[in-house]
Amino acid sequence: MRLRDKVALITGAGSGIGQATAVLFAKEGAKIAVVDIVKETGEETVRMIHDFGGEAIFIQADVAKANEVQKMVETTVNNYGGLDILFNNAGINIPAPITEITEEIWDRIINVNLKGVFLGCKYAVPLMKKQRSGVIINTASALAWVGAINFSAYCASKGGILAFTRALALELAPYNIRVNCICPGATDTPLLRQLSGKTERPNETLESHLKLIPLGRLGRPEDIAYAALFLASDESAFITGAALLVDGGFTAR
Repeated sequence: MRLRDKVALITGAGSGIGQATAVLFAKEGAKIAVVDIVKETGEETVRMIHDFGGEAIFIQADVAKANEVQKMVETTVNNYGGLDILFNNAGINIPAPITEITEEIWDRIINVNLKGVFLGCKYAVPLMKKQRSGVIINTASALAWVGAINFSAYCASKGGILAFTRALALELAPYNIRVNCICPGATDTPLLRQLSGKTERPNETLESHLKLIPLGRLGRPEDIAYAALFLASDESAFITGAALLVDGGFTAR
């Protein structure tokens, strides 16, 4: 097992990429703190892990709130005695033209996507420094590299994660803490389906995504989970400050 006896905290683990990663990490021997703002979906992920004999607990938290992030880290450490892997994965998207983005929408996207990553690191890093070891993985996006119409707030938040990851990797390298990010392309998650369903022609929206992907399909949550497993394991021991594109060739055009 590649993560035997490791403790991993995964945000946004109630569905999609976070859920697939939580299940995969547990199968690889890790003890999982499943964090999500939605209790029902988070508890479902825990049940999935328990069904095959894995170890997991659920912690409900809004990653945009400092007190809740601090508590989720403390709860993880109190239950499992440490924290080896932090996967800052929680994220939202509310597409809109710039003239229709309210200050409230802008703040919510930045607070969840970017501030949430900052807060997760802020409260996990002191413990990792004390251990002089740790792995931090942040979910950015292919849209940290390229733009998309009506996605200005989302692109800003994900581009910020890319820059934040590189800076923090340099800061924490002396403590043997590695910091990397994953940049998924269009991935078949509940979030993508939800966004597509809000348009008049959702099937055409999904087809438009496919036309932009050289490999000819949407990503699967498991595709991203295996990339996270590589970055979390010792197989990537000499990788830090990196951004791993998992986008089916989308950004290669």
